[in-house]
Amino acid sequence: MHRTQRGPDLLDQTIIDPPRRTRFVDAVQLVARLAMAGGLVARPTCDKATIMRRAAERAGCDDFGDSWFEQPLAMLLQALDGEAQLHEAGAWVAMKQCEKVLVDRLWAQQWFARHPEILARPLRAPVFVVGPMRSGTTRLHRLLAADRRFAHMRSFETICPVPHPGFTHGGYDHRITIARRARKVAEWANPRTLSIHPTGPMQPEEELGLLVNSFWGMKHEAQWHVPTYGRWCEGQDATPAYRQMARLLRLVGWSQRESSLKPWVLKTPQHMLDLDALLKVFPDARFVFTHRDPLRVVASSASLAWNQTCIYSDHADPRQVGREWLRKTRLQVERMQAGRKAIAPERMIDVHYEDVDADWRGAMERIYRFLGLEIEPAWPAMEACHRAAEGLKRRPHRYSLAEFGLTEGQVMDQLGDYARSFDVAREGRVAAR
Repeated sequence: MHRTQRGPDLLDQTIIDPPRRTRFVDAVQLVARLAMAGGLVARPTCDKATIMRRAAERAGCDDFGDSWFEQPLAMLLQALDGEAQLHEAGAWVAMKQCEKVLVDRLWAQQWFARHPEILARPLRAPVFVVGPMRSGTTRLHRLLAADRRFAHMRSFETICPVPHPGFTHGGYDHRITIARRARKVAEWANPRTLSIHPTGPMQPEEELGLLVNSFWGMKHEAQWHVPTYGRWCEGQDATPAYRQMARLLRLVGWSQRESSLKPWVLKTPQHMLDLDALLKVFPDARFVFTHRDPLRVVASSASLAWNQTCIYSDHADPRQVGREWLRKTRLQVERMQAGRKAIAPERMIDVHYEDVDADWRGAMERIYRFLGLEIEPAWPAMEACHRAAEGLKRRPHRYSLAEFGLTEGQVMDQLGDYARSFDVAREGRVAAR
């Protein structure tokens, strides 16, 4: 028997083996291997010049904007080629993803040239929900996004941040169709990813795609085994990536016909590593910092990464994944603690996962007092958001430290000081009786 816990997120230390990928992925990989061996499909290339040339030919122009992105692109391609051990289908998908990002950059430059008023749009006092992966940032972000006094991104806009050249206000946005197709493929490839992070094309979503537009961030590390790329990024100044993010955020707001007077509500765990750069680009930002039991954060982060990396490689190693996400979580926490020193106390608030779990309405009242907003007008939309989130839940996300070769002692040795500094409580777990 098991002792169960309320909610869809279950640390179950009886699990000792990570899940395998679906047979759909196996079938796609077999077809890709045979097609490439028979010369029916060209083998993917990691050559940066070739990929950029193909993107320019597809977009019909060669203005990629700020060339800074070429550094992280080169490091990512090098790591994909030398470390990721992608199978044939995985390598093909990786190259197509890189090419798509480059096309988006080219299209963005076209929009900026055609409509210079886009870059003049102000980005006033945005609210950033910042916390480790799996610490409840999505829940708070979506509750805030339900309030029409905030602007927010939707899932299809982070998948495809840049409108296609034929986009017109009031017309159907083809990016929604692409997002629906991507969700369907994700269901076939690994339905567990939608249990871990339930979403839909029109759901509020993090601005991850705006940073990916510069080939920047942890999204790549959660998808592929690219440690050299990740460590290179950790040593770089991320300001150019955040400047591009701000440009794209203006483009998204323009395409939504959203009032530029509304503050954006934003979130992605990448911000924990890049608070210095974020503050340079968004100097009047306000912050909602989330905190959660490190045992949960590390195990759930490793599970999220594993359920993606195992899709693209035949050599994904769960113990390697566990070690990396313990290290990465520790670094996120260290960078966050250092970055907070530059933020005035009145511009940030700390919120604990278990407090939101126990009383989400009370937690939101605290956040609204911090933001200086009346919460009454937001209640109906937030209640509807809460009900919709319940409807999106599928089977529980079950995970353990053991399946990634980690113990509670290892995690607390690295993150116990964080838990004590922010008074983070230990959560209940599923355990064998």
